[in-house]
Formats: sequence, structure tokens, C-alpha cells
Amino acid sequence: MVKKIGICALAVFLVAGLSGMATATDTIKIGFHAPLTGFAASDGKSSTEGAKLAVNQVNAAGGVLGKQLELVIYDDQAKPAQSIPIANKLIGQDKVVVGISGSYSGATRSAAGVFQEAKIPYISAYAIHPDITRAGEYVFRTSFLGEVQGRAGAKLLGDMMGKKKVVIITLQNDFGKSLAAGFKEKAADYGINIVNEYQYSIKDRQFGSIVAKVRADNPDAIYASGYYFTAGPLVSQLRAAGVTCPIIGQEGYDSQKFIEIAGSAAEGIIITTSLDRDSKVPETADFIAAFEKQAGFKSDMVAASGHTAVMVAADAIKRAGSTDPAKVLAAIQATDLKVSTGTIKFNALGEVMKAVQVQVVKDGNWHHYDVIDDPALLAPPAE
Repeated sequence: MVKKIGICALAVFLVAGLSGMATATDTIKIGFHAPLTGFAASDGKSSTEGAKLAVNQVNAAGGVLGKQLELVIYDDQAKPAQSIPIANKLIGQDKVVVGISGSYSGATRSAAGVFQEAKIPYISAYAIHPDITRAGEYVFRTSFLGEVQGRAGAKLLGDMMGKKKVVIITLQNDFGKSLAAGFKEKAADYGINIVNEYQYSIKDRQFGSIVAKVRADNPDAIYASGYYFTAGPLVSQLRAAGVTCPIIGQEGYDSQKFIEIAGSAAEGIIITTSLDRDSKVPETADFIAAFEKQAGFKSDMVAASGHTAVMVAADAIKRAGSTDPAKVLAAIQATDLKVSTGTIKFNALGEVMKAVQVQVVKDGNWHHYDVIDDPALLAPPAE
């Protein structure tokens, strides 16, 4: 009787083991980290929902290499201290084929080095710091560098809108500094005179001192970096103080949350970003409709960027015909894919070049304002 029980137990163990092996080999794992809690949780939720939508769409169409994609998600709280152990876990424990960041620059820069060292392809969905792709050949970015958006902002204000006397308000982190650097690089080329630059911390929500100084400067326009949770209060306080000139923001504003926070002050705010809400391009229009149906809230740039990164990964694995990291790497390098944020092609540094979408708030929603498609202006570094 004891012997029979032992045999039965062994059988159960073997069945369980075989079942576990089947589960492990029946899916292709894509790693994904984003800030699901903390100050950037709204962006994390959007990027994650965009990534989930891509996985659902790929799986509904038959998957990749005869297998279903599995999205392995971790919360990095937008902190480098969290993203490093997450990257190690995705690589060592979860055995992901590709890693994707749906997070901010600090967390992404830290994780990029881990994936590069392990020689596992890694895609930054929207983090903008230039050092991310410089981690090595296994690291890519599907959105703009901060400097590129900054240069586009200078063209928008100086060339397209004819504004010459400009104040810069800069968020003191990788995001804000990169945007300001790009803007300053090209400002003079478009006849812009930067009369002053004011800086603030990501923790700031009260901007009385800056607002008073801007009023005294009396600029033709303001170029202000920030995320929805800083830009909302900043814009509200500028407008409440009677500052009526155009305010130009960037993709950090690109959320319905910004409009909710700023309220009526959001009307007329213009931003550079990578998602055109009024696009008739099927890939973009279909994404927006599918996302809002699945997620239950309006799409934004980070949602589209998360979706884009997963689509690039799935397409590369399919073309590679393999999950071997070196083959997937070669396939990503050769990407030519039309997605919701434009056509994705990478240069030698893993950077993408695509048109910058310009959006404006009208009647409480983001809408098309213009597009900037200047190859020379928007060219990212190649080394």
C-alpha cells in the first residue's frame, strides 16, 4: 500500500511537472515594467493597458510562431531602485524574450544596462533620455528623444506661430532638461529670444513665484515642460494670474488627466507629442477605438507608445522565426512597421525618426493642430 501511494505521488509529480513545462513553452514571454503605483501611476496604467491591448490583438490573430504572447508585468514606481531588480527578475526568472519599459527615464536608463549586459532586446516605449539607447546595441526606443521634441517646439513657436519673445519653464529632471536643451539649441534659428528660464521640482504644485516673474516678463509665449500632474497646476495658476499668451507643452501633458486638473485653463494649450487623436490613418484610428473600448478611458501618448513597443517586439519575433535573442535583435534592427504612433524604423543607435504630432485642447479634448515633419530637424543621433 505504501508502495502504491509512492507511485501515485510520483505520477502526480510527473504530471504536474509536465504541465508546468507545457505552460512554460506554450507562451512567448514579453517583459513589461511601468509605474502602477506612486506619482506616475496614471501614466503607468495607460502604458500597461496599451501593451495589454497589443498582446490581445496579436493573440487573437493567432499569436506568434504558433504560440500566444504572455505579458509579464511589474510595478517599478518610476524608480531606478525598483527597475533594476525587476529587470534581473524578468531575465533570470521569467526568461522573457524581449523587455519593454512603459516607464520614465530614470527607471528605464537603469533597466537598459541590465538587459544590455544579458544581451536580451529591450525597448523604451516613451522614456526620452539620450543615454537609454547608448546602453548598447540591444536597446531601442520607439518614441522621440527629449532634444528632438525640444527642437520641434522651437520650430512650432518661432517658425509656425511667429512667437519671438519666449520664457522657458523647466522641470528639473531628465525629461525637462532634455526638452529645454533641444529648444535652446534651435531657438535662435527661428528668431526666438529667450528672455528668462525658470526651474521647478517635480514635487512642486504651487508656482506663485514663477507666475509673478512670468507676468513681469510679459512674453509672447511660454515653453513649459512637465507631466500632467505638474503642468495642470502650473497652467491653472498662470491663467488665473492673467497670463494669456500661448503655452506650449510636450508629451508629458498628453493625458486626459491634465485637462481634468487644469479645467478651463487647459483650453488652447498646445503640445508636441506622438499621437494624433483626429488621425484617419487606420493604424491610429483603430488603436484609439480599440483602446477606449478595452480600457474604459481615453487614449493618450503613453498608451499608444506601450502598444507600439509590443507590436514592434511581436513583429520582430515573427520575422526572426525564432526567440533566440540575437535573431530577434537583428529583426528589430530591420523593423519597418506602421503603428499607431507612426512608421517605426531604427537607426544605428536604436533611435526612431518620425513626424511630431501637434495637439491642442478644444472643448475639453485633445485635437489635431499641426504636424512637424522635417527630417533634418527631427533626426536623432546615430552614435
